[in-house]
Amino acid sequence: MHQVIDNVIIRPMKTVLNTSPNPADSASLPPAVLQQILEEKDKLLAQQQALNAELRKHIQLLEEQLRLAQLRKFGARSEKRPFQGELFDEAELEISLEEVEKELAEAETEAEPKKPRKRRTKADGFDENLPRIQVRLTLDEEEKAGASKTFFSKVKEELDIVPAQARVIEYWQEKAVFDTPEGESTVKAAARPVHPLGKCLASPRLLAWILVAKYADALPLYRLEGILKRHGGRISRTTLANWMIRLEDVFKPLMNLLREHQLGSDYLQADETRIQVLKETGKSAQSDKWMWVIRGGPPDRPVVLFEYAPSRSEEVPLRLLDGFHGVLQTDGYAGYNRVCRENAITRIGCWDHARRKFVEASQAAPTKKKGAKVSKADVAIGKIRKLYAIEKRIETLPPEEKTRQRQQLAQPVLDDLKAWLMKNSTRVPKDSLTYKAIQYTLNQWELLTGYLADGRLKISNVLAENAIRPFAVGRKNWLFADTPRGAKASATIYSLIETAKANLCLHPSCTAAHR
Repeated sequence: MHQVIDNVIIRPMKTVLNTSPNPADSASLPPAVLQQILEEKDKLLAQQQALNAELRKHIQLLEEQLRLAQLRKFGARSEKRPFQGELFDEAELEISLEEVEKELAEAETEAEPKKPRKRRTKADGFDENLPRIQVRLTLDEEEKAGASKTFFSKVKEELDIVPAQARVIEYWQEKAVFDTPEGESTVKAAARPVHPLGKCLASPRLLAWILVAKYADALPLYRLEGILKRHGGRISRTTLANWMIRLEDVFKPLMNLLREHQLGSDYLQADETRIQVLKETGKSAQSDKWMWVIRGGPPDRPVVLFEYAPSRSEEVPLRLLDGFHGVLQTDGYAGYNRVCRENAITRIGCWDHARRKFVEASQAAPTKKKGAKVSKADVAIGKIRKLYAIEKRIETLPPEEKTRQRQQLAQPVLDDLKAWLMKNSTRVPKDSLTYKAIQYTLNQWELLTGYLADGRLKISNVLAENAIRPFAVGRKNWLFADTPRGAKASATIYSLIETAKANLCLHPSCTAAHR
C-alpha cells in the first residue's frame, strides 16, 4: 500500500529487520548476496531522501501560500517593500534623466515664461469659491475710549459646515376658472415642474443627495434610511432602492451618448471586479458575477462606464467594445483576446499587475533578518521601479517627446529586466510565487512593452483601477445587490459619478484634494 498527498507518492520503507540478515547467519551468506542487500538499502535510502526533499519543497510552497493568504486578509495593502533602496541603484539612470531635464530647461527658455505657481501653505486649506462669513470681534466703548483710530485685522480662519436639514416642499397650484357664454366653466392650472420620476415623494435634490451618499460616499441604503429618519423623513430602504432602479431609465439617453463618445476615441482602459447578486437567473447567490469598467475618451473629456454582467466570458467585451478601433489596455486576462482579434484592436498590458505579482511573492517570503540577502522578487521589483521613475520624470513632456525619451531611457531598462527574468526563471522553485511572477511577465512581455510606441499611452492600467476602486470600497459596505436590475442601476449611477469625478479633476479650479 502507498499513500498519495497532493500528487506526492509516499511508499512505506522496508525496515532493516526485513532486509538485513541475522548476524548469526551473515557469515554463511555469500559476498554477492551481502552486496545486493547493501545496494537495496542504499537505493531505499536515496528514495526516502528524495521523497523528503519533495515534501520539504511542497511544505515551503504551502507555507508561502498561507503567508500570502494571511497578508491579504490581515496585512497592509501598500506595495512598498523593504530593501528597495538597496536595489534601486539610480546612478546610471540619473545621468540619463539629467540629460532629459537639460533638454527640457533649454526648451523652456525658448518658450514664453510661465507664471510661477502659488506655493501652497498650511493656511491654504480652503477652496477659494467657498462662501465666507465675517465675524467681527469688537472692543466695547470703554475699551476703545481715547483711541486715535480703530481697525480690524484677520486673525484666523475656520472651516464651518451647515448640517443637513430636512424640509417638506409644498406645491400649491394656481387654477383659474373661465366661464363660457354657454354657461359652462373651464379650469386652467399653472404648469407643474417636471420631475425625473413623476409622482415621487423625493425632490430632485434629495434624489441627488442619495445618489452621492450611496455611490460616491459608499453609504448603504439602510444607513441612509436611518439618517433620513433622524431628520424626520420616514422612507424605507425598499423605497430608496426602487428610486435608484427607476432612475436608470431616466439616465439611459445620457448613458448612450457617453458610450458613443467613449467608443469614438482611440485609447481605452478596461478592468473588471466581482459583485454578488442574489437573484441572478440560473446562478446561485454565492457565485461570482462581474462589474466591468471601461475608461477612456479624449484626454480632456474622459468617460468612465460601468457595466454589470453575470459572467466574465469573452462575449461581454465583444458587446461593450463593439465599434471600437484603437488601443485597449488591460491586465493579462484572456477574455479580451477575441475582441482584440476580431475588431483589430491593439492590446497593451499593465505593469502594475506584473509588479504586484512580485510584491506578493516578496510579501509571502519568510521574514528576512537584518543583513540577509534580498530575494529575487525584491530584485525584480527594484528593476521595475526604474520604469516608473522614468515615467514620473517625463510625465509633463508632450506625447512625441515622451515617446522618444521612452525609447532612449526605458528600452535599456526593459532589455536588462527581460534578460534577468530569463536567466532566473530556472533558478527558483517551480510553482512558487516568484516563478509564477516571472512566467507571467515573460508571457505578457509583448503587451507590457506596448506602451513604448506612443507617448499618450500609460505604463499601467491605473486609471481604470482607480475608477473601479470606489465600487470595491462601497461593496464592503453594502455587500451585495439583490437583483440584476439593481446591479445594472448601480452600474449606471457609478458611471455618472466616476465620469463627473474624472472631469472635475481636469478642471483648472480642481484642488489637490480632488485629484
